[in-house]
Amino acid sequence: MNMSIAALALAAASLLATTASAETLKIGTEGAYPPFNYQEASGKLAGFDVDIGLALCEKMKVECEVVSQDWDGIIPGLQAKKYDMIIASMFITDERKKQVSFTDPYYLAAMTHAAPKGAGITDFTNEGMKGKAIGAQSGTTQADYVAAVYPDADIKLYPTQDEVNLDMANGRLDLQVGDMIPLLDWVTKNEDGKGCCELIGDPITDKKFVGEGVGIAVRQDDNTLRERINQALKDIRADGTYQKINEKYFTIDVYTMK
Repeated sequence: MNMSIAALALAAASLLATTASAETLKIGTEGAYPPFNYQEASGKLAGFDVDIGLALCEKMKVECEVVSQDWDGIIPGLQAKKYDMIIASMFITDERKKQVSFTDPYYLAAMTHAAPKGAGITDFTNEGMKGKAIGAQSGTTQADYVAAVYPDADIKLYPTQDEVNLDMANGRLDLQVGDMIPLLDWVTKNEDGKGCCELIGDPITDKKFVGEGVGIAVRQDDNTLRERINQALKDIRADGTYQKINEKYFTIDVYTMK
């Protein structure tokens, strides 16, 4: 009898030790970039980025917590170890590679212009945009693009994409540059966007600005985690998990943009 009690106690202690040592990782995202990442009315973080992140964690057999971070501080937050990875629709660029290490792309991306309906803008040169109010989210490749291509415009930068959209809907912007899928979502599904605005011009695919695609950022010395994520990404592509998440949000496969 005593032996049985001792054995049970040993098993319980072993279980508690295993639970306590279970790996937990934190995912940092913005929470203000629908449909990729946003906060529901309850405050819960949701969106394509979040669902992909949790699916990757399941494949890696780790517990994951998703936390929000303003975009301007999202790379410093990773470096300060507030979280272990950034899954926030971040373009893979040479400039960002100086600060973080990226996984393989988990979707492709292009940028685009949006304008008030009937604006009639056809000249997308610096001369054509001279003096026009052009908006973008600060700290993004969209902001870099606007600064490089339209230096003589009246450039207005905002902390979040929602604020860019709000000023455009309220008639304070002549044009904005943003990521194509969120802007397409805004002008086709959002009441303000549908009422005011449309996408114009050709997609912006210059790799200087859109990079190699959208990746998950980890700290530069965290090669092991990066490779684990890459393998998990291959696994969710192979078993159909990625496609199920994709179909929840989009009508095209954003992994291939087809």
